[in-house]
Amino acid sequence: MDQNAPKESISFGESDARRINFLDFKHSNYMNVKTRRGRLGALLTAVLALSAGVSWSTPSAMAASYHFKMSIEDTTLTLVGKQTFHTFSFNSQTPGPLIHVAEGDDVDVEVENNTTLPHTIHWHGLFQRGTWKNDGVPDITQKAIAPGESFTYHFKAEPSGTMWYHCHVNVNEHVSMRGMWGPIVIDPKDPLPIEKEVTKDYIMMFSSWVSKWGDKPGQGGIPGDVPDFFTINGKAFPDTQPLRIKKGDVIRIRLIGAGDHLHSVHIHGHDFLVFAKDGRPLANPYLADTILFGPGERYDLILRADNPGIWMVHDHIDSHTVNGKNPMGGMMTTIEYAEIPVKEQSFYTWKDKKFVPNFFYEESLKKPYGMYDNDALKGVPAP
Repeated sequence: MDQNAPKESISFGESDARRINFLDFKHSNYMNVKTRRGRLGALLTAVLALSAGVSWSTPSAMAASYHFKMSIEDTTLTLVGKQTFHTFSFNSQTPGPLIHVAEGDDVDVEVENNTTLPHTIHWHGLFQRGTWKNDGVPDITQKAIAPGESFTYHFKAEPSGTMWYHCHVNVNEHVSMRGMWGPIVIDPKDPLPIEKEVTKDYIMMFSSWVSKWGDKPGQGGIPGDVPDFFTINGKAFPDTQPLRIKKGDVIRIRLIGAGDHLHSVHIHGHDFLVFAKDGRPLANPYLADTILFGPGERYDLILRADNPGIWMVHDHIDSHTVNGKNPMGGMMTTIEYAEIPVKEQSFYTWKDKKFVPNFFYEESLKKPYGMYDNDALKGVPAP
């Protein structure tokens, strides 16, 4: 059975959709915005539902129901070159599978713990209205999932936006350096005009690693640790992948602080609209070329592709661009425009690179709603 297929049952939930009208989203004119409520649309939806004989309490929309299965596995992840790390990865990948649903959907996630240590999953950013025992905090909302045991989480997908999930047992180790995190994207019922313009969508999860603990699961993440490897989606440059776009694209980049450190992401050759914070569209979005974010935070950037070239994307905390003691590594990637013949640029370090699609979940995000494993992020079973 396809676990991504919604159940046939539907339910109705309250909608609190917000609209922002972006006027003339072109370079220096991104910022003229106003807000309003979509009351007329909600009223029309209510009238149609009542005429169809549907019981009604608040303006709402149809919600699908999903049941996903996820396992936690002892995994060996290669960060870059020969540098490996023992992780407790969801479905043997770091970051974990993408969960992509619509606002108001009902979601069950059945989690099986195949490691030798206890774990939970916290659904970071979700409201858990009426489902607080599914928040995933050991000894607060549930008992941790013991080795060999399973637990099924139930929640409604709200609010909309860029969210994420992570273990909440021994977070100093399991989250900071054991790769126990993954993305959730919840599409709004009432997307904003600029969201409808987006042609390419990317997810970047930032984390740091202390190599001395790489082969010592159950240890590490203590005061005094000094990270020496830094990754985007579990890989360090040059083992990351480029963002391949073309002139005229409107790209959305979802930044997620999955580790323990601050990051200052800079995109060369462009400015971008800082559109959303922690999933919520900003009342006053603003232009920038560098964005600072910390652990747990999410920022959505929207960039108009209007300057063909090969452009650097990197953490401007410069110590985060090393692999151990070697420079030119860590949190770095590039934007490659289709208009530029990459292989003809003799100086370009990636001119002969084998491109691996979906490294930033860009292909998974195009698929129907569901949960998707990602071969580009898989590790191998730990010994």
